[in-house]
Amino acid sequence: MRIGIDLGGTKIEAIALDREREVSRKRVRAPRGDYGATIAAVASLVREMGEGTVGIGIPGTLSRVTGLVKNANSTWLNGKPLKQDLEQAMGREVRLENDANCFALSEATDGAGQGAEVVFGVILGTGVGGGVVVHGRVLTGPNAIAGEWGHNPLPAPGPVDAPLPACYCGRAGCIETYVSGPGLARDHLALTGESLNAEEIVARQGESLRRYEERLARALASVINVLDPDVIVLGGGMSNAERLYTEVPRLWSKHVFSDHVATRLVRNTHGDSSGVRGAAWLWD
Repeated sequence: MRIGIDLGGTKIEAIALDREREVSRKRVRAPRGDYGATIAAVASLVREMGEGTVGIGIPGTLSRVTGLVKNANSTWLNGKPLKQDLEQAMGREVRLENDANCFALSEATDGAGQGAEVVFGVILGTGVGGGVVVHGRVLTGPNAIAGEWGHNPLPAPGPVDAPLPACYCGRAGCIETYVSGPGLARDHLALTGESLNAEEIVARQGESLRRYEERLARALASVINVLDPDVIVLGGGMSNAERLYTEVPRLWSKHVFSDHVATRLVRNTHGDSSGVRGAAWLWD
């Protein structure tokens, strides 16, 4: 049995897989801001799932130097010995990986990127994450930040992108501040004076969405120029915007250093459960 946990900022989801077959699943509200309650919630979910290997996707990563969580937008996890505390609470070994890496692994294994040699998985949600899977294996890198495109600067910023928005990471103008769901809402408010959420803005099909598509095209073109993936799989709430799959590839061509762009942009297969499935696959 493989048990996967998706430790998100608003929800914690657990799944138990027997080979590819889903045996059990449960989702609970995340105890935001409470580290101890987070440990207890994850341990309780694992016990409910039963015996088996445990993989956990987190909205950050473990420092190669300290072993502590870093870069988590669920900031109450940062600086904490999460792996050790979870193992102590559960009494069993766990494997931790960035949640975007888990998403990419799930989609590369039996999802929208199945069969591709190089898959770049993108989460466009409250935050913006990315993961790289090469020949079925997650690429993490010596700094444990492979795929973290969301905290690179938005490429080629112009007057319409100013002023550069502040990011929780301490920098300004990060890709995340533009192409996350809250980033779209912020830009729409600045452009129109109207406060709407991302879903409402997408439904309008207006200028704010057009600006979003152009920025996303620039950002993904920079990934194609460096990684040249076979397929880019979108996840997160913004992946439900159908226009992205036609408009962004149309727009990214002028930013890609090639006479032809063969990279495919596709929607995920497993929805918001892709991350938890990928966590379970960490023990494959």
